Amino acid sequence: MTSRCILQTTLLLYFSTMALAMSNDLLRSQLSSSSLECQELLLQLNGTTEYCLKDRINFEIPEEIEKSRQFQKEDIILITHEMFQKIFDIFRRNISRTGWNETTVENLLVKLHWQKEHLEIILEDVKEKENFTWDNRTLLHLKKYYLRIVQYLKAKEYSICAWTIVQAEICRNFFFLNILTDYLQN
Repeated sequence: MTSRCILQTTLLLYFSTMALAMSNDLLRSQLSSSSLECQELLLQLNGTTEYCLKDRINFEIPEEIEKSRQFQKEDIILITHEMFQKIFDIFRRNISRTGWNETTVENLLVKLHWQKEHLEIILEDVKEKENFTWDNRTLLHLKKYYLRIVQYLKAKEYSICAWTIVQAEICRNFFFLNILTDYLQN
């Protein structure tokens, strides 16, 4: 009888570990795919950087993100959610002067919104299943970073050059998102 219980417990642990690994792989795959699609849409917007070089600025992405230190799975989900949310909020702003293709911008917003919603569902599951506390410092640094981007756009009165600089910075964000997503496999 005891050996039967041990066998059942072992099988349960094995299958739950496999399910968790598969869900991490699926999440990583979805995040990577979505980031790549968003990046491609951003590149389709064709910002002209030659005459905008004087407007460049270092928005100072948080060091934790730039150095890509090892985060827990839950941290990665929270950080990527925040990044998708803030990027979504930025591109909902006044883009009328950019001359960008509205369909491309709309497709970008749809993709960002879908990913944001998907991550919100996962975050709710994490909150329910685990007693997880968020790293507020990293999140605070991230919010300040995106606030600097918004303030820059406002200061430059949403000019085409400002949007071109922001577009390049957001493309850089997806590079960091891909690095963070890769940590989900570990």
